Amino acid sequence: MSCRLPERGRRWQALGVCLLAGFALLLPAVAVRAEALHEEAPRVVAALEQGLAAESGAGLRKNPRLALALYCDAGVMGSPEGFFRVGRILAKGPVFVRNPALANAYFALAAKLGHRDAFDHYDESIGSTPLGDECGNFEASLVAGHFDLDGYLSALSPAKRKVSDLIRRHAARYGVDVRIALAVALAESNLDSRAVSPKNAQGVMQLIPGTQERFGVKHPFDAEANIKGGLAYLKWLKARFGGDWALVAAAYNSGEGAVERHGGIPPFRETQAYVRRVLFFAGFALRKNT
Repeated sequence: MSCRLPERGRRWQALGVCLLAGFALLLPAVAVRAEALHEEAPRVVAALEQGLAAESGAGLRKNPRLALALYCDAGVMGSPEGFFRVGRILAKGPVFVRNPALANAYFALAAKLGHRDAFDHYDESIGSTPLGDECGNFEASLVAGHFDLDGYLSALSPAKRKVSDLIRRHAARYGVDVRIALAVALAESNLDSRAVSPKNAQGVMQLIPGTQERFGVKHPFDAEANIKGGLAYLKWLKARFGGDWALVAAAYNSGEGAVERHGGIPPFRETQAYVRRVLFFAGFALRKNT
């Protein structure tokens, strides 16, 4: 089955036919300029930056499948740029991942979410493959694959490497696995000490004001103070969830109450993707019973 868009003047009307109606409702209807990534949430920017590292080989071996998974996670968090980059790889990437009809589906989705350039890449001569689970084809790269954590960190800026050194220095003092601590920081902000989210989560570990107060963080943009607060929270979550790092990561993302109410990882798309990323960055496998 394929879906073709009519002439340019009526493309917007046709997008609703090309995308699954229910699927569009799962994503926030945000419009973000592709060139204005500084307006994206820190978690989105982190996934885009990590996807670019996998795509370009910055600190990692080039891995277009991993790039697809990370870009798609950014899309699930509401980023049209994330879905646009998925389309770009599927359209122009290595032969073993190329799928022009599927690329069209992601270009159409990116356009629906407000990406200015997506229409220019849509190939009307091919048509579009319908999307079901928009990231289901790529998730395996975040479960069974290997992430070179040290290699990735080595390619970051000196300022971010200094932040990673602070995490390494303090994690053991809080009884937190250093790989989990680094993975959470990567998923939250990609080690950006100045990051601020739309919900006012701040700093390297993206602590909201209530969590800052709870764990005594008075200067959230001081990297070391923020890291200590994040580690204190991870230590608390570790004790609460019996050292199950999958549940710890889920609680860090969605709150400990959500994990307890659902008896495990909550069925929220963003939380499930977040847990996969954290465990993947840390080198842990996601157990199916968590």
